[in-house]
Amino acid sequence: MSRSLVHRLDPDMLLRAYASGIFPMAERADSSDVFWVEPRRRGILPLDGFHLPRSLAKVLKQQRFRFTVDQAFGDVLAGCAEPVPGRSETWINPLIHDAYLALHERGQAHSVEAWTADGELAGGLYGVRLGRAFFGESMFTRVRDASKACLAALVVRLRLGGFVLLDTQFLTEHLAGFGAIEIPAKDYRARLAAALVGSGDFFVDDEGLGPKAGPSGNRIVQLLSQTS
Repeated sequence: MSRSLVHRLDPDMLLRAYASGIFPMAERADSSDVFWVEPRRRGILPLDGFHLPRSLAKVLKQQRFRFTVDQAFGDVLAGCAEPVPGRSETWINPLIHDAYLALHERGQAHSVEAWTADGELAGGLYGVRLGRAFFGESMFTRVRDASKACLAALVVRLRLGGFVLLDTQFLTEHLAGFGAIEIPAKDYRARLAAALVGSGDFFVDDEGLGPKAGPSGNRIVQLLSQTS
């Protein structure tokens, strides 16, 4: 991967970076700069190849979570920056935090949230929308299976909205369990170029609940089971 340090980050810079196939990261939460990353092999999650684990389908059918979009972007961003077992440092520093908040205010960075029956934020994820591509940045969970459920809800939204690329940046064992794969940078750039043509509808309203309300767990399972 390539690296070049920068000491400022703004929404226009971010969008140009994503359109070029690169993204920013910081070494630590207290870093004063970020570096651009372009993996030689890129992780993607084919939307038509998403695997819904049986255990997650059961959780979704039990309606443990209520899903929303863009209702707590700042809280999701903060949740993704929290230390977790096995990872004491975060790559989300103030430059990244402020730039993605600004991008969200412009309507091109989005969050998917999962809420408990008591109205507590159970988990979430966030990423960037550009054309018919969605670039997943990070996810977190405070209640078991919440982030997994958000990923399933995201895939449904992207499918319904006409998206063709879900970028996961890197391939992890966790993401591989959902059908994520790794492709060479050259192949990724070709997919990215195709995805930047046209525009996906991130606020598609499948169940008539409103554009920022997510489908029910049962509906998510129903839609994913059609092609999973």
